[in-house]
Amino acid sequence: MDRRHFVLTGAVASTASLSACSGKLEAFATLKEARERVLDLRFNTPTHDSPWSLSELLQHLAQSIEFSMKGYPEMKSAAFRAVVGNAAFAVFNARGSMSHGLTEPIPGAPALDAKVALKDSVQRLLDALAAFEAWGGPLKPHFAYGELDKAQYTRAHLMHLVNHWQQLRFAPRPS
Repeated sequence: MDRRHFVLTGAVASTASLSACSGKLEAFATLKEARERVLDLRFNTPTHDSPWSLSELLQHLAQSIEFSMKGYPEMKSAAFRAVVGNAAFAVFNARGSMSHGLTEPIPGAPALDAKVALKDSVQRLLDALAAFEAWGGPLKPHFAYGELDKAQYTRAHLMHLVNHWQQLRFAPRPS
């Protein structure tokens, strides 16, 4: 067996065994919880650790959800999605959290607009979450992970939200 075949076989086998695992999601485990947390941004604006404004961050999150329904503008190669992307999603899914470059735009996505009002970006993300939850049509392949079903995409979106939520710092609420 040559080295490449060995590596690919090992990656596929470990992905298959991990795909059956679903770790507990860290912050909010349902789309309803995600919507509640996003809605809370209208009343409790956090500080954050990002070169993006909070509005841009929310636009980025909305884009990722919208693209799952209408298609991503640019895709990684089929080989990347089948091996690297699939394995990455399996690992994230098994541990219930993801980590990625928090300032990397979605490949080919329209530029984020710092001039968009925060309330408009909050609403866009709420609309994207509601549209995804109601979506009954076929979902488009993820640009890196490849084909995901509705449950997998739900987890991917929730893990993506949580990963970015780690950048937010909320002031303590008065008692």
